[in-house]
Amino acid sequence: MSQNDSFIDEVTEEVRRDRLFQYLRRYGWIAVAVVLVLVGGTAFNEWRKAEARAEAQARGDAMLAAIRQDEPATRANALIGLDPDGGAVAVSNMLAATELQEAGEIEGAVAALEAVATDEAVPAIYRDLAALKGAMIGAGVRDVETRRATLAGLSRPGAPFRMIAQEQLALIAVDEGDTDAAVEQFRAIAVDAEATRGLRERALQMIVALGGEIEDLALPGGE
Repeated sequence: MSQNDSFIDEVTEEVRRDRLFQYLRRYGWIAVAVVLVLVGGTAFNEWRKAEARAEAQARGDAMLAAIRQDEPATRANALIGLDPDGGAVAVSNMLAATELQEAGEIEGAVAALEAVATDEAVPAIYRDLAALKGAMIGAGVRDVETRRATLAGLSRPGAPFRMIAQEQLALIAVDEGDTDAAVEQFRAIAVDAEATRGLRERALQMIVALGGEIEDLALPGGE
């Protein structure tokens, strides 16, 4: 390589270094900003997680303190007074409803369950469960048509508590003295592939008790 070529290479390299330093001076703040954003975002996420854990622990402690109250009515009031979010509010209100039911305050229990069932902020599974339980215990405080309409909605195809809702509809027919409708509903439950063994056995027992026939039923799995 000639001295001229070597000189040109050195000059070219020097120019490259100068350009690099210029770029760093002009745009280096962007790299620093990116690093700060990444570090700050990580720190913020960790802080959010710590906050969520602290809030969950506080809600759990408050719920445990409420459950440890001596009297059912006191426990219920304490649980209703909690102000958690999402599924936790459903759990606290349903626990409160149980305490009210044990205390004989059925109206209050049903109201607590209906508050969960109609709260759009609560996950659907909890709303359905609250509506089901409210319909089950609300025989003395809600008219039969209201309960029937609620259970009919819960017995729709694909609903998580469909089979239990159908059983409750059949029991309403029994209470009303509509034996034929009750037997038909229990027969539908008995042959439904989604029915649990316990539910199917209850349905068969009710069919027999109501004077219906079970010999012709095509039970799932050849039971």
